[in-house]
Amino acid sequence: MDIGYEYLKISKDRFNAIKKLGDQTISQLTEIDIHWKINEASNSVAVITKHLNGNMISRWSNFLTSDGEKSNRNRDQEFVDDINSKKELIIVWEKGWNTFFDTLNQLKPTDLCKSVTIRSEVHTVLAAIERQLAHYAYHIGQIVYIGKQLRNDEWESLSIPIGKSDEHLQG
Repeated sequence: MDIGYEYLKISKDRFNAIKKLGDQTISQLTEIDIHWKINEASNSVAVITKHLNGNMISRWSNFLTSDGEKSNRNRDQEFVDDINSKKELIIVWEKGWNTFFDTLNQLKPTDLCKSVTIRSEVHTVLAAIERQLAHYAYHIGQIVYIGKQLRNDEWESLSIPIGKSDEHLQG
């Protein structure tokens, strides 16, 4: 077994699983829900989505040949809630993920030990992938948490519902 191929396969599987949690949460939210935030210091699902999009496009465009913090990125603008609809949110969401997966799917095991930069800091490709895995999981966790709070009794569980573990194990 080639460990590089296995690592890339596992990484793609993990990122797909994380994206699926976001997809399933967003599908349960209303037009109003995507803009809700608990307080002024918090971000809405719309803002988190814009931030993920900006990060993914900046980090994964020309991944092996340019710094992951592109000069044309306006990170502060990512935190302005100006998405007008759930449809627009999904377009922004998919654009970021498509940019990310297009690049990840082109990587080869021989790329894993190459050097890339993010904000002028040198990383191996493997370390850059791990950095983004943690970052994206963190924000998808926020989206799921917001969704659970807003949908409350209407929330459709994304995993084994509470109280259903034994039933799941027997099934």
